[in-house]
Amino acid sequence: MKFNERMAAVEAVLFSCGEPIELEKLAQAAEIEPETVVRIIDRLNARYSENGSAVVINRLENSFQMMTKPEYARYIKTALETRRQAPLSPAALEVLAIVAYNQPVTRGFVDQVRGVDSGGVVRSLVERGLLEEHGRLNDIPGRPIAYRTTDNFLRCFKLNDLGSLPPIPDSSGQITLEEYDGEDAEDGYDSAEFDGGENDSEDNG
Repeated sequence: MKFNERMAAVEAVLFSCGEPIELEKLAQAAEIEPETVVRIIDRLNARYSENGSAVVINRLENSFQMMTKPEYARYIKTALETRRQAPLSPAALEVLAIVAYNQPVTRGFVDQVRGVDSGGVVRSLVERGLLEEHGRLNDIPGRPIAYRTTDNFLRCFKLNDLGSLPPIPDSSGQITLEEYDGEDAEDGYDSAEFDGGENDSEDNG
């Protein structure tokens, strides 16, 4: 692997992680020796400085993290505030409902219930202060992060507490598949062609 390719590999790993990553893990992920990784990071920081980039790679003890420079904080804050104030998408409301009624739950649980990858939606809801991390599940392989709703969630939905959540409708309050098929037939639709699934692969919150 050429040196430029190694630089690109280290940069890609740091960018995708977002959080601090230990030198050994970074080296393993990029398939490069640790001492070479350190030299690459120095070279990347020099390149960022020369180009007037807004990002820098900081060392935190034995870990590295790609970060934005402090002087650009106000722009980032404005962008995040604008995103927080945007209306919630149907996918975000769906994830909130799953977490609210089953918390604490892992992202894997949410994915399983929805049938699609919900990582982007969960991250968006955490950024907006509607979900928060609630430790890790030690009895599950990989010790996945568990999520729960926040006090901000209660305020936004005007709830006193989680006990104020509306009850989940039972089967008596839901339309049956047979009834649904019958309505389709009356309206002239072919129920075999109906697809009620929502594709939210973009995972916008």
